[in-house]
Amino acid sequence: MAGRQADLFGTLASRSGKPEPKPEQKPAGIDEVVINADGGSRGNPGPAGIGAVVALPDGTVLAEIAEGIGHTTNNVAEYKAVIAGLERAHELGARRVKVRADSKLVIEQMKGTWKVRQPHLVPLRDAAKQAARRFERVSYEHVRREYNKAADALANQAMDTQAALRRGR
Repeated sequence: MAGRQADLFGTLASRSGKPEPKPEQKPAGIDEVVINADGGSRGNPGPAGIGAVVALPDGTVLAEIAEGIGHTTNNVAEYKAVIAGLERAHELGARRVKVRADSKLVIEQMKGTWKVRQPHLVPLRDAAKQAARRFERVSYEHVRREYNKAADALANQAMDTQAALRRGR
């Protein structure tokens, strides 16, 4: 299922690739954003979803992402949430990014302090690194789950929507 994103212009954009109206100009002066990202899978592997919030450092939300990503593992979903957040931050014109997530695995692997031991995660780590290269600076911070509630809620919303659509078939 394609997810939807709301940005600071109130525009809903489809992640399915279908063109939708876009604002005529990007907001000026976005130096730094904070991305809170979360991914989840019910069953691990199971129906999975991602959630990300892109905000200014003062907490002003610029964009939210909630997307069902099919049947996969929790770690895959966590990486895909980070990638989606980085892509959206780039679209918004951010120059510096702080990525916050409750996945210790993803944060430590992105920082380079832990090796990627699962071969299926290497392409996702590489894709996240590639997305991060677009910025002047990217930092990564592991946060406890209670400090990542908004992204968690979006990931759960995506999984709920995906499950409802599957039941409706």
